[in-house]
Amino acid sequence: MSDIQSQLQQLYLHQSRRIFATLVRSIRDFDLAEEAMQDAFAAALVSWPIVGLPENPTAWLISTGRFKAIDTIRRREKLKRVSPDVAARLERIACDNGQREEIEDDRLRLIFTCCHPAIDVAVQVPLTLREVCGLTTEEIARAFLLSPPAMAQRIVRGKAKIRDAAIPFAIPGLDDLPERLDGVLSVIYLIFNEGYSASSGDSLTRADLSGEAIRLCRLILELLEDPEVMGLLALMLLHESRRETRQTAEGDIVLLEEQDRSRWNRSLIDEGEQFIERSLTSRRFGFYTIQAAISAVHAGAATAADTDWQQIVSLYDVLLRINPSPVIELNRAVAIAMRDGADVGLQLIDAILARGELADYPLAHSARGELLRRSRDMPAAIIAIEQALSMTKQAAERRFLQRKLDEFKAISL
Repeated sequence: MSDIQSQLQQLYLHQSRRIFATLVRSIRDFDLAEEAMQDAFAAALVSWPIVGLPENPTAWLISTGRFKAIDTIRRREKLKRVSPDVAARLERIACDNGQREEIEDDRLRLIFTCCHPAIDVAVQVPLTLREVCGLTTEEIARAFLLSPPAMAQRIVRGKAKIRDAAIPFAIPGLDDLPERLDGVLSVIYLIFNEGYSASSGDSLTRADLSGEAIRLCRLILELLEDPEVMGLLALMLLHESRRETRQTAEGDIVLLEEQDRSRWNRSLIDEGEQFIERSLTSRRFGFYTIQAAISAVHAGAATAADTDWQQIVSLYDVLLRINPSPVIELNRAVAIAMRDGADVGLQLIDAILARGELADYPLAHSARGELLRRSRDMPAAIIAIEQALSMTKQAAERRFLQRKLDEFKAISL
């Protein structure tokens, strides 16, 4: 692969969704913007090896994408003289050069568009993950425990609503911002989660997604100093502080209790703790701030053995009251197992699974398998890990579970 081809590949990986967001703002058509972006990258693949890398590759791709969109619209008209409304649209696209500061905020604009109150709440987050972050429909479906066809329908419905209702591609004013905040923070949270622990693929993490989520959250905090914006930013910073210790050089998972805590990024931890303190002081904190406080307890423990599990369980109790969820209930069960013993935690996890909740959630079966091992029920532990392995798509997680399964089988011999 040539240097230019390699650079273009990196541009696609790190800049394609930002380019897409800018094209959407100009073109105001999701599908056409996606097509135009792909055409622009295809044109670059042909042109750049001959003429060389442009001075500003991202701007070149955006400009080329706009003109590709214009060509497509004209072809669709199939007339030399287009109608006045189409002509006006073409003129607007052609003249939209976009200042750099506008382009930097285009992904934030697109998030607010996808999270507009006119769009069904159940559609807002998956639509944003697909269009702003470029996650596949399959990845999003797994995150929501839905089938890919059902998720695809939601996304199509959301794009149609934006088109038919002429929803603006804009950041709302300060008066409208608070009512739009919950959906936007949910999106940023899920973007970060996909970057921090990728749902599929060879890499355990995607630093481009987690970094973008932190950047977007900082932008929102500049717009509105809301306690939950601070809480979410704190949560992401505390998790990000452990990134370098979460996997080996070969890309294998390193569990929290086995990580080298001296390598955790203390500046990110300190910044996160400051945001938690500010949020708690406001007395208007919620879901994200409590999660951040749980992460801060882990960050404050010098060793895994020093972890204050009583405090973590208490925080999970608060979290469950704020936002009842089987996943939070699972995390609380694991914390109780660490405080009170494996058998107590097992009873709680079995009760969750008995309700039919999290039956297809691999982490539930993985946690159950580990607690069964600690209870010395190796046959049941093996079955639980096999179930988790059968549901896991992410390569590093599969290797981790396979090693654990081999270990359990060796012990049971």
